[in-house]
Amino acid sequence: EPSTRTQNSYSIAVMRLGGQVITFDREVSSMKKGETFYDTVKTFEALGCDAAIIRHSENEYYKQLKNIKMPILSGGDGTGNHPSQSLLDLLTIRQEFDCFEGLNVCIVGDIVHSRVAHTNIEVMKRLKMNVYTSGPQEFKEEGLNYIDFHKAVKEMDVIMLLRIQNERLTSSMVLSKEEYNKNFGLNRNIVELMKEKAIIMHPAPFNRGVEIDDECVECEKSRIFKQMSNGVFVRMAIVERALKD
Repeated sequence: EPSTRTQNSYSIAVMRLGGQVITFDREVSSMKKGETFYDTVKTFEALGCDAAIIRHSENEYYKQLKNIKMPILSGGDGTGNHPSQSLLDLLTIRQEFDCFEGLNVCIVGDIVHSRVAHTNIEVMKRLKMNVYTSGPQEFKEEGLNYIDFHKAVKEMDVIMLLRIQNERLTSSMVLSKEEYNKNFGLNRNIVELMKEKAIIMHPAPFNRGVEIDDECVECEKSRIFKQMSNGVFVRMAIVERALKD
């Protein structure tokens, strides 16, 4: 699947650790000739790669790779999980609040299709954070704590926005982009209702004018680009640990 932040921050992480990176492009590989996913990964192992960092559209793709000996690092799997994104999100939150327990977090938007949301909800609950979700009815998941968006803005320590994953929708979204922005988008007036020390987060890419207005992307409460910076350090730690183990 396409990637900007995950692919490039992992690449920078590996190079800062003194390693080299081979970037794989499925469209110009033998997978276009029928080679399987497993055989492709096995080939890179045979060529001497020390690890593979893989993003795949299929949930739990790594179950196909049980016979691969080199470390497999997840760049995200379908709508399943995105472990390294969750770690960099947690680092950003820890830097801000110096704790996890008791913090109130609301994840807003396309929950059902978001691997970031699925990982963060599970991990944040383990860390005794109070996790809520908000957004259009069509993106709700059963069993999660739903909260009205405008109530959440006033009460949460962290507002984590998600984009609408149009590439995963099987039909048109019920709300128009303009309606989504009106009901669930962050603008300057909404930001002014947030708690004094509350922060805005987003795993990116973000859609300006839909879930967040231009003026809020780099406002004083936004930690969006801080998350990206933290991604390099977190992924350096992941790579180093994987290769040592």
